[in-house]
Amino acid sequence: MSDYDTGDTGYDGGHEVDYGQYSAGQEHDALDQLHQANGSEADYNNQFKVYENDHHAQESTDFAQGNHVEVDQPYGAHYEQDNYTNFSHDASEDDHVFAAEGSESSHQAEFSELDALQQRFDGAFANGTEFHAEGGQYGVAAN
Repeated sequence: MSDYDTGDTGYDGGHEVDYGQYSAGQEHDALDQLHQANGSEADYNNQFKVYENDHHAQESTDFAQGNHVEVDQPYGAHYEQDNYTNFSHDASEDDHVFAAEGSESSHQAEFSELDALQQRFDGAFANGTEFHAEGGQYGVAAN
């Protein structure tokens, strides 16, 4: 007698069949890898220069010359003479140079890096054990 009911198929069995175990399915494996890097940098530079030049000059000249003659005579005559020379010289000179230059710079950079690797491995399988039946030779079911 058979281990299964044939129903109305017209097969009456007649052979003894012994089935082993059979399983089929699907397996999923995954590989996840994550790499993360962060960094930043900042630079600052300044350069300032100041130039200054001063020049001062001053000159002053005074010149005075005089001659004064005064005569009084007993008979009533009066004589007076004035001779004067006056000279004045003033000079002034002023130079001033001022120069300034400068530069300033800054730099800032930031970065972030993320590498992700995700790999899926799907594998189907089928395993079967050997089964025996009367009147025939059967081997292992295919994987």
